Amino acid sequence: MDASRVLTIDQLGTLIRQVRKAVGLRQDQLAGVANVGLRFIVDLEAGKSTAQVGKVLQVLSTLGCTVSVTPPPGLELPPQKPRKAR
Repeated sequence: MDASRVLTIDQLGTLIRQVRKAVGLRQDQLAGVANVGLRFIVDLEAGKSTAQVGKVLQVLSTLGCTVSVTPPPGLELPPQKPRKAR
């Protein structure tokens, strides 16, 4: 799988499983260090489409993965306004 072109939740789940195994973590260990439930990791790796985006990003960050979103070619986006601190 071309990791730079993950387009489906199934592909994302497969990538997460591959990275988790490559770094030597069991599902329960990843759940613990990412501060999510074991069931969430199991479902995420299985490609469950209702996974919470925030938790997915948390797991990816824990594994050292980065996420990049590229707008369609030719689409001009307005400049972003600074956001207030939360």
